Amino acid sequence: MKILIIGGTGNISTPITRMLQGKGHDITLFNYDQIRPEWLLPEVRVISGNRKDLHLFESQIFIDGNYDCVIDMICFEPEDAVIDAVLFKGHTKQFIFCSTVDVYPKTPDRYPVNEDLEIGALPSFQYAWKKVECEKTLWQAHRRGDFQLTVLRPAATYNESWSPGVHSFGGQTYHLDRIRKGKPIIMHGDGTSIWVAAYRDDTASAFVAAAGNETAFGQAYNVTGDELMTHNRIWKTIARVMNAPEPDFVYIPSLLLANLAPVEALWCRENFMHNNIFDNSKAKRDLGFRYTVSYEEGVKKCIEFLTRHNLIENCDNYPFYDQIIQKWRNAVNHLTNE
Repeated sequence: MKILIIGGTGNISTPITRMLQGKGHDITLFNYDQIRPEWLLPEVRVISGNRKDLHLFESQIFIDGNYDCVIDMICFEPEDAVIDAVLFKGHTKQFIFCSTVDVYPKTPDRYPVNEDLEIGALPSFQYAWKKVECEKTLWQAHRRGDFQLTVLRPAATYNESWSPGVHSFGGQTYHLDRIRKGKPIIMHGDGTSIWVAAYRDDTASAFVAAAGNETAFGQAYNVTGDELMTHNRIWKTIARVMNAPEPDFVYIPSLLLANLAPVEALWCRENFMHNNIFDNSKAKRDLGFRYTVSYEEGVKKCIEFLTRHNLIENCDNYPFYDQIIQKWRNAVNHLTNE
């Protein structure tokens, strides 16, 4: 197949490119990178540019004609989807869009959430809301017959160079430093909301299986891990792998935490406080998707890599964290002693 990957060297798209190259495909990558990765095979063409420069974008990607499949891994803005719909009309047989499970409402009537649930993220969760708008534009193009659309909706996807755990303020590695030092760990709510995660190679395999797969035309797929984990369990697992003390959790109501740290805890309010329980059976059936790397195995990969490359940040560089803990403890003492 002749394949264009918009991205191709990111978290999920790196293993996609690795899996596709060397298999006889004509592959082109379009991204912002100025340096060609050493792991790319010589036959993979790399175009560096800015997708927002419409005329230049068009002239660069169609220099060698049309494509059998276009995979867009870095479409985050609604206007990017509009450009995709215009440019690739009649110029690719299949268009694969990397969306997210966050497009679903956070308080569904039932679990697990499958692809039959109508998407609809709140505007307050801008990342998810923009992905919804992107999907709407691309589904309209599909219904017009401009191309065959396939949408993949990953959940949290990690790799060795990232923290394997998402804490109340995001995925920064300084939280791992707090774990190994035995310092108190802020936990939103009571830590019992459910989270799923997948190692990036597992997620990437679904994209590779979808490329050129006519069964996937006009379909959306949840591409998520199989392990339903509480946030408590996630951080206990990480502490165990790090040979660190049992986490000293400081439980703070999620909405209060979002008020105390409106910027840092934005995703906590919009996402982490809710359950993330998804049905991935459709991807298993149509794409052969499999969850092969257990969470504990993935954590080991991450901790080993981050430690070896000295990539775990010093938590002392984030004094706001301990300030929030102290504010909470002062408030609890005040209420308790009234």
